[in-house]
Amino acid sequence: MSLRYPIRPVGRDDLTAFIEPSRQAFNTDWSAASIAGLDEMVFEPERTLAAFDGDRIVGSAVAYSFGLTVPGGDVPAAGVSSVAVLPSHRRRGILSALMASQIADVLGRGEPVAALFASESAIYQRYGYGPAVAEQRYVINCRVARLRSRPEAAHPASDAVPAADAEARPGAVRATGPVTLRITEPTSALREMAEVYEAVRPTRPGMISRSAGWWDLAISDPEFARRGRSPLLSLIAEDDSGPRGYALYATKDDWDADGIADGAMVVHELFSADPVACEALWADLLSRDLVTTARAYRRPVDDPLPFLLTESRQVRTRQSDGLWIRLVDLPAALAARRYLRPVDLVIEVADALVPANAGRWRLRAAAAERTWQAAEAGEAICERTTADPDIALDVSALGAAYLGGTRLSALAGAGQIAELRHGAVAELSSAMSWDPAPWAPIMF
Repeated sequence: MSLRYPIRPVGRDDLTAFIEPSRQAFNTDWSAASIAGLDEMVFEPERTLAAFDGDRIVGSAVAYSFGLTVPGGDVPAAGVSSVAVLPSHRRRGILSALMASQIADVLGRGEPVAALFASESAIYQRYGYGPAVAEQRYVINCRVARLRSRPEAAHPASDAVPAADAEARPGAVRATGPVTLRITEPTSALREMAEVYEAVRPTRPGMISRSAGWWDLAISDPEFARRGRSPLLSLIAEDDSGPRGYALYATKDDWDADGIADGAMVVHELFSADPVACEALWADLLSRDLVTTARAYRRPVDDPLPFLLTESRQVRTRQSDGLWIRLVDLPAALAARRYLRPVDLVIEVADALVPANAGRWRLRAAAAERTWQAAEAGEAICERTTADPDIALDVSALGAAYLGGTRLSALAGAGQIAELRHGAVAELSSAMSWDPAPWAPIMF
């Protein structure tokens, strides 16, 4: 395999050719040169792996270096993307070789976790990934959607009441007073958006660190990707103490045959550090003149929006899998997070791709004192043991439960976990759960 289709990193000069397998595999109408212009913003050459047939690139896989929020902490993680094989070279083992090479690289870098968004849910479980974060997509009828209440500052004003002092902890509810709203070009609001994002990120398992390159990509807004929509705009919710929330959105005008407005809005991102800012942002976006439908993607399963409306059915919701997690260094990954309940049991793990993960592990942890921060009382120990196992499962099942969203009890009901001691699944499932729900709002 390695002799026929050797795998090696590629440089910046090869980026356009590198993109061709994924461009064809994903049936996109974007040109390889256009995609390369975006990928250059976050390019990591040593982590950009290509499979070659002679001098032609026939397969691809990328890993990006992130910090990943996990229950009670943060771990280095590899964000896997652009995994593709040319249609002419399928069923030759190229994908499996790329995944194995990539996992070896992740191990060598000391990253205990890999993560990806799956184009097809049937592919990645066999490589040890499990669906760890569910996400929601919204279609909102703006003609009839109404919020239960609107703060006075839901409309731009200059005399907002100053906010209360923020609590000291990361991600704290910063204020309860009203906010003012300001529409601006995203390039002019990077500092404010980054401040809000960094306030929210420690509170939500599944969120990733965002470097300057990833912020540039988030607001790049090339015309070929707009599909007829307006340029990207930023809506900032703020008070005298600073930004408390923001939304990135675009609009598209349309009119029906009778000349009645039927415009649309796409909300790319919406983050808020407190409930007042959240309500103000949604109140403004959903009440825009001439807009009848709003769409939002990659929203958390515990999003407050449906509960803000007088009629929650005006938010048509579709739920699907979002982020998938792969435990690459199993004991390091399990020890890096915190647990909602005390746990002490033995798990027997199967892992065909990383033999070092396979076997029996004793996991011990006391309950974390807070769900929003790491606490010494919740520190975990995961170590080898020869004791009888309480649970037997594949590494993909642990990956699915790792961020606290997917319940092991559900996987056991689907036959993916063997309970060898009565009550063990409920113990571990409860311990690994977390509040708030994990959220992976940033596609990579």
